[in-house]
Amino acid sequence: MTASITEHKILFTGTMGAGKTTAISAISEITPISTDVKNWDISVHKAMTTVGLDYGELTLENGDKLRLYGTPGQSRFDFMWKILSRGALGLVILIDNSRPDPLADLDVYLDGFADLIKRTSCVVGVGKTEGHPVPDINAFAERMERKGVLCPVFPADVREPEHVLQLLDLLLIQLES
Repeated sequence: MTASITEHKILFTGTMGAGKTTAISAISEITPISTDVKNWDISVHKAMTTVGLDYGELTLENGDKLRLYGTPGQSRFDFMWKILSRGALGLVILIDNSRPDPLADLDVYLDGFADLIKRTSCVVGVGKTEGHPVPDINAFAERMERKGVLCPVFPADVREPEHVLQLLDLLLIQLES
């Protein structure tokens, strides 16, 4: 008798340029699917941006499969946030600390995904902290606590597969408890 494989949907969200596409690409076992198009937003120095979703897959040691979905970063695509949230087991929020107000950015995603956060777990990865140490990780944790959200937050370079896997490990540990 073969054991059944369980599939889980994990959602990555965050600002444009925070690294959602990069994070999924760093750990996906398949060639990621991306809906990137030319970026016309001159306020962000980035050639391409996601307008629909990113998708990748990762198999866990126990055989379970994680289906990794990345949302568009711009709030004008929040209708996609709602669609992609359906059935998600957990949420990874990526924040770009080099942006003008990363704490306000965090608020956008805490508010935009409030329903999902209430019914599941989340983790926050803050990128680009080396050259932009302020706000520090404690400021993010304090902001989340004031909003009634308790989830791990730590610096992460999503170009490094180990960092992305650490985010997922923290998320899955929360779900197990």
